[in-house]
Amino acid sequence: MTQLLDILTTLSVAAPFVAFAVLALAAWVNFRLSERTVATIVALTFGAIVVAVALAGVIATNAGISVHRVHTRTWFRVGHYGFVWHLVLDKLSVTFTIFSGILFGLIGVFSKKYLHREPGYRRFYLMLMLFGAGVQLVVMGGSLDMVFMGWELVGISSFLLIAFYHERLGPVRSGLRAFITYRVCDVGLLSAIVWLHHTTGATELATNISGLPWSGLVMPAGAAGTTAIGLLLIWASMGKSAQVPLTGWLPRAMEGPTPSSAIFYGAISIHLGAFLLLRAAPLLEQSLVAQITLLLIGVATAIHATLVGRAQTDIKSALAYASVTQVGIIFVEIALGLRFIPLIHIVAHAAFRSLQILRSPSLLHDYHHLEQAVGDVLPRTGAHLERLVPKRFQPWLYRCAIERGYLDALLVDHVIGNFRRALEWLDKQDQRWVALLGGQHSERPNRISQAPVDSARSGAE
Repeated sequence: MTQLLDILTTLSVAAPFVAFAVLALAAWVNFRLSERTVATIVALTFGAIVVAVALAGVIATNAGISVHRVHTRTWFRVGHYGFVWHLVLDKLSVTFTIFSGILFGLIGVFSKKYLHREPGYRRFYLMLMLFGAGVQLVVMGGSLDMVFMGWELVGISSFLLIAFYHERLGPVRSGLRAFITYRVCDVGLLSAIVWLHHTTGATELATNISGLPWSGLVMPAGAAGTTAIGLLLIWASMGKSAQVPLTGWLPRAMEGPTPSSAIFYGAISIHLGAFLLLRAAPLLEQSLVAQITLLLIGVATAIHATLVGRAQTDIKSALAYASVTQVGIIFVEIALGLRFIPLIHIVAHAAFRSLQILRSPSLLHDYHHLEQAVGDVLPRTGAHLERLVPKRFQPWLYRCAIERGYLDALLVDHVIGNFRRALEWLDKQDQRWVALLGGQHSERPNRISQAPVDSARSGAE
């Protein structure tokens, strides 16, 4: 029984890597697989993952096993640290794996016709498989070390798919913005891993945490350490889930193909932050500061995204902010100590939002047909929100929504601008010091590019 569970769990993680290797090898040796073959490999891979995890879940349930761990040999060892492959099969990982596997398979089938004869057809499926492999590591990982590996694979594949149409400048800029946001926030997850290794000696998920229906993080000794690690994990989740003030990259991520927008930013990727927080729930509950911080971030994000989403003129941006709103509410649910409600919320929202994004290209066409059938202009939605705001404040709120809460301007002008000016000042001091040591009286040209910050702002707009 245990060996069968080990095989099924390992298969669910290894399958996408094997399929990715097959597709990558075929591209490397210039063996041109047909579009149908590529789509079939992807669909069969994720279908096998769903079947394997569902079968493992049934076997574990019948045997009365709530959590099953898979331990393999140490991959490498450096001093006292050894990296061991840990996989975990529990209610949270089974739910996420089955749901994400079904969505990946559907997107693979949908993209077969949507990207037919597209120059980057095979590249899209290659990145889709890499993304699926990263998600499997995050979901099935039995330690934060494993989660971090999958976390990074998700980030790099997201960047490559946002910049899928690399012949245009807009997708490349949007992809770089998302990639930089990921890099800045991933520091939180990496720091939390290092801190846990320093305080507890391991980052493995514990199976005997009372009150938690699945595996969770081991809590370090001391309230200060718990609070610090909780805040670091929240920071990591904010970047992946596009929470305030880091929401600006998500609507720009819609520059990628519609299928990748649906699976990444409508369903899977944007909810990985919430998944990480569900794993860290017992740790967050031990820190009132972390809980209040998570609650405030979720509330601020939900209000901000609701306001900004109402002023968007294109359907993809409106759906992006609608997704951010729901994820903000999920963050609030986790902060309040709920477990199954946010999990159900994630699954329901991901399915609904994926469908909306997939049909977004034809939505305007359907809307016009509906107006013709009714014989009149359809009434506006959301009028109940306007009645809650006094009329004298409505123009200001509308300007705020058009500017997306001024968050982009604040980040570009103040955060990035001040950072750039600080680097220029340091560079100038370095030039003066070198000139002083060399006995030179003339300063060399500034080594930092003098491109104005307006260029960064134009890329953000």
